[in-house]
Amino acid sequence: MKTLVWVEHDGAAVKDATLSAVTAASKLGEVHLLVAGQGVGAVAEQAAKIAGVGKVHVADDAAFAHALAENVAPLVAELMASHDAFVVPATSNGKNVAPRVAALLDVMQISDILSVEGPDTFTRPIYAGNAIATVQTKDAKKVITVRGTAFEKAAPEGGSGAIEAVASTGDKGLSTFEGQEIAKSERPELTSAKIIVSGGRALQNSENFHAIIEPLADKLGAGVGASRAAVDAGYVPNDYQVGQTGKIVAPEVYIAVGISGAIQHLAGMKDSKTIIAINKDEDAPIFQVADIGLVGDLFKVVPELTQKL
Repeated sequence: MKTLVWVEHDGAAVKDATLSAVTAASKLGEVHLLVAGQGVGAVAEQAAKIAGVGKVHVADDAAFAHALAENVAPLVAELMASHDAFVVPATSNGKNVAPRVAALLDVMQISDILSVEGPDTFTRPIYAGNAIATVQTKDAKKVITVRGTAFEKAAPEGGSGAIEAVASTGDKGLSTFEGQEIAKSERPELTSAKIIVSGGRALQNSENFHAIIEPLADKLGAGVGASRAAVDAGYVPNDYQVGQTGKIVAPEVYIAVGISGAIQHLAGMKDSKTIIAINKDEDAPIFQVADIGLVGDLFKVVPELTQKL
């Protein structure tokens, strides 16, 4: 069985999410990668070194420069003639491409898998992660998105995959790239951070969020996250959001400050190795999943904790 894995990259390097997808794909059989973009020779060489990779397909064309799903999906559909499964990390880009590929192949997408139970059987979360469903597909071609936190990352070195150029399917003219605004931060990216400090609505406003959460994160070398309530209230931008409709994370340590613990938030962080909750409400649901809980006023507790570090 041959699997084709979509390589998530920034034009210069392979992103960590790809490594988890490779691990999932390796449980299905031979792993091939697809690197699509413009001027992605260096990315292809890096991808070929990933442990367990047999071949790297490279589509180097201006049509793929910004990973527009309308251009990428037909390319994948064409390559699927010689592959049995298409595997992508469940990132924004991955979740944009996969459904279009599934539609072109006329198959059902299997989303957000947590494990591979067999060549046609997988587990995935339902009801915001409160139940795990085992699903089996009869489709000859499989389109799968992978929850990165559920699989170990493949070793980025040690592989020797063959690099092979593939013909471009060109620009389909269905969408155009207009521009992007990329938030730059010296802090670790949420999905790869080993420590995350998240703030909730209890911080009351944006000024408090930055004044209380960021100094603690800086002391710990941590990424900064937020609940949906904090994002919706305008305390921080959308890319800080952790949860079912935000980013799924599983750091070594997750510190939840002023977060009550709604089901949707828990779905995005309950796989964290150690969860520390700080909340003045001792009945907050977050304490049910926390390894360490501190009941207290965050406006006093967190600055004191930051000072002692």
